[in-house]
Amino acid sequence: MSRALRTTYVAVILAFLLAPLGVIAAVSLNGRQTLRFPPQELSLRWYGRLFVESEWLVPLRNSLVIALFASALAVAIALPLALFVWERRGPGIRLLSGLGLAPFALPPVISALGFMIFWMALGGYGQIWATITSHAIFLVTLPLVTISLGLNGIDWSLVEAARVMGAGRRMVLRSVILPLVLPYVVSGYAFAFVLSLNEYIIAYMVAGFTVETLPIKIFNALRYGYTPILAVVSVLFAALSALIFGLVGRFGNL
Repeated sequence: MSRALRTTYVAVILAFLLAPLGVIAAVSLNGRQTLRFPPQELSLRWYGRLFVESEWLVPLRNSLVIALFASALAVAIALPLALFVWERRGPGIRLLSGLGLAPFALPPVISALGFMIFWMALGGYGQIWATITSHAIFLVTLPLVTISLGLNGIDWSLVEAARVMGAGRRMVLRSVILPLVLPYVVSGYAFAFVLSLNEYIIAYMVAGFTVETLPIKIFNALRYGYTPILAVVSVLFAALSALIFGLVGRFGNL
């Protein structure tokens, strides 16, 4: 395949993938309360309204709080699990590692149903902390994979050299291992944050309408009429995801 043909092929694929986002971005510029394409009476007023209307600010706050804490909890679970698996070998260890990957292997609706039944039995249904915990368990696979990738890339001779010099287990962990895997920890947190911010099924099944996140708000808003704010939220989600993944790709060292 010639270079020109490869370039054309990649350009066509990129255009195909970006076309829906381009349509949504254009729709968000409608001056009237309509989802028309091409847009009419170009305006940015819907971007301003997103940040002044409480019916959108509350879901935005809920989404950010859930994503921030769920990602931190997912990393807090994944880091010791990844370290434990990295330092040991055996069938039981591989099974433990497989359990860490299991949440992402199941269809989200099955996980969501399980979380809903679990929290209803414990009395946590409809609570924001239950949503945070559910997201953390569901997304723990992402930081587990990135952290394990970083640990597997560590030169074991560095650990042995630190131990020969008299460093204890905690000192080796603090001065050698953690600095080397820090980019992978941050990357895992970023991946979990973005997916938690965009997650709908688990948030809806665990919290219902009690804790309304932005994805839930978007689906609810579709019942009562179309507004360009829906497109604005989609554009901001895509821009934030592109920014975070771009930074991970540039500085994550994955």
